[in-house]
Amino acid sequence: MTSSHTDCHFCLQPLRGRKYALREENAYCVPCYDSLYANPCEECKQPIECNSKDLAYKGRHWHERCFRCAKCSRSLVEKPFAAKDEVLLCTECYSDEYSSKCFHCQKTIMPGSRKMEFKGSSWHESCFVCQYCRQPLGTKPLITKDNENYCVPCFEKQFAHHCYACKKVITSGGVTYHDQPWHKECFVCAGCTAQLSGQRFISKDEYPYCVDCFSRFYAKKCATCKKPITALGGAKYISFEERQWHGECFNCARCSVSLVGQEFLTQQDDILCHKCGSA
Repeated sequence: MTSSHTDCHFCLQPLRGRKYALREENAYCVPCYDSLYANPCEECKQPIECNSKDLAYKGRHWHERCFRCAKCSRSLVEKPFAAKDEVLLCTECYSDEYSSKCFHCQKTIMPGSRKMEFKGSSWHESCFVCQYCRQPLGTKPLITKDNENYCVPCFEKQFAHHCYACKKVITSGGVTYHDQPWHKECFVCAGCTAQLSGQRFISKDEYPYCVDCFSRFYAKKCATCKKPITALGGAKYISFEERQWHGECFNCARCSVSLVGQEFLTQQDDILCHKCGSA
């Protein structure tokens, strides 16, 4: 520019008819201004003269011609860009080098776009959807099966087991009985309704019973001790003419010798060893 300023503030040379630059109300000839105040270009290291456009980013400066992608050299003037370790890159090069790939579509998640993080993987927001209803999952509760994500209602509709007793969905745990799923709290004794999960039980007519109820309702009574014969744990019992005995109770009524596997005789309701029965 030209003005009525008479001399350069630094070299004191006349400015009449010459271009000059102002700084803090002082006038400088162009050479002096450039030598004193021009910013060095980050790319070419040359001063950015006052008649050149100075592009600045985070305290650093470039000539307009030097403001380029460090990888593909395309101009970044008036274009979106990203910085990595103080290196400027166009969005395409930055994405190729550093951006995450979507777990679903395997395409780059562009800088500035919203992404979802789940189990250590990144997703486009538009790809993070229920596999069945295709609705966005966002931050909703979800269930994963075979690397596919489902909202809870769709998972229950497609895969969840329903309790044989109450018909409601079993969301976790559960018990299998006669190839049918049950809630643990629904798997109870058919007699007293005590919970049977983790307990010993006996099946009768497809219903489970605790040992006490089964013994009370169905077990045969030992002809000797009159206690129920449950056969739990592989216990042996003997049956003869519609009477049953615990193995340890099947003894001679007179001498108490065990008759398990031995010949025996009967005398009214008693069972006798051969020796006692022949005496």
